[in-house]
Amino acid sequence: MIGAGLMAAAIAYLIFFAVRQTAEYYVTVNELHQRQGELTGQMIRVAGRVQREAIGWDANSLTLSFAIAQPPIDPGAPSQPQLTPIVASAPVIFRVISRGEPKPDMFGAGRDVIVEGRLGPGNTIEARQVLTSCPSKYVPKDPAKNSGKAS
Repeated sequence: MIGAGLMAAAIAYLIFFAVRQTAEYYVTVNELHQRQGELTGQMIRVAGRVQREAIGWDANSLTLSFAIAQPPIDPGAPSQPQLTPIVASAPVIFRVISRGEPKPDMFGAGRDVIVEGRLGPGNTIEARQVLTSCPSKYVPKDPAKNSGKAS
């Protein structure tokens, strides 16, 4: 009985610390900005939109750098609770640096991405993975352009 109890305690200990070390916070850019002091140094997963300026890609070193900001609110989307409203004249921007991973195929300016990595000082994220998200709405091609028949 004592041996079984020790084994159960050891397994519970290992599970607890494994989950604690691999846990990631999933936040938006604005939520990350609000909780930056608390999450610095932590593993995070942040959803944002790639900004047009300063996208850098070095194929030799597999280094991708870019900036992300909060995507604009879609009026048709269901409302989501916010922690506290942010009053700022400029959008919050985080600089993302990903090393050693290939650039995602659908990566580009204006695309929504999910960045997994560690939050560093000074609004930087050291990414271990960058995922592009698919568009949330299907937009068909303009049928007027495709109505012409070949003769």
